[in-house]
Amino acid sequence: MKYRQILPPDYLSNYVQYFWTLESSVPTSFGTIADGCPGLIFQQSGGETFYQNEKHLPGFFLYGQATKFAEINSPEKFSTIGICFYPHALKSVFGLNAHELTDSCLDFNLFSKKQGDQLYERLLNSTSVDDQIEFLSQYLRAQINLNTTDADEIIQYSLSQIVKSKGGIPLKDLHDDLQLSERSFERKFKQSIGISPKLYARICRFKVSLNQLKNNDFQKLSDIAYENDYSDQSHFIRSFKEFAGFSPLQYPKLVNVVIENTPTQ
Repeated sequence: MKYRQILPPDYLSNYVQYFWTLESSVPTSFGTIADGCPGLIFQQSGGETFYQNEKHLPGFFLYGQATKFAEINSPEKFSTIGICFYPHALKSVFGLNAHELTDSCLDFNLFSKKQGDQLYERLLNSTSVDDQIEFLSQYLRAQINLNTTDADEIIQYSLSQIVKSKGGIPLKDLHDDLQLSERSFERKFKQSIGISPKLYARICRFKVSLNQLKNNDFQKLSDIAYENDYSDQSHFIRSFKEFAGFSPLQYPKLVNVVIENTPTQ
């Protein structure tokens, strides 16, 4: 199995965290977890399909926020290109209401065809991964220029504060700081990010704890729980399992962690 991460061109750096590629000649089971970010995936698998929780996935799809674990099973041989966007991208790049794609995906071939773009055919007809990433980059550049919905400054500020606090900022402080009612703030946040600010903060806190596990930056699980403001170790384990599909104790037993935030077995 071969995995690679590629930084985006400068003109996409405010929208795309990174591109990634994955090639394999053996069937693989992936466990996708909640990571706070939407994305896009293009698959080449010789006519075979990927399945998520036994549901067929399109060959080219845009996905929204994940709020829970999902299992994806691959064909025997495949080559995949993915894009990890920043949380605001569904709104600021594509002009979509992000909440409509939460825990769901959109056949991106149909989406681009409606705009008169034959991106899928160009990707299929290219044998160079670098060319495919260039096609995707140019498409996104054009989409950003066409989209009249800029990244909302209020949402951008809120995201930065939640991430900076590792999910620990009292949301009432944000309401007061932005001079918005709780209801108005939550509505704006869901439209741009796809989930409530409270849930996004919980996912941020989960990601911090996951990184501590990855880096072995703890002596015992209760250290992670209390450092991240979980009420106790049991609360931490329940929350972790909700977003990851496995418990913190099971994490070291996973065979491999190839794609960032995507354990494989």
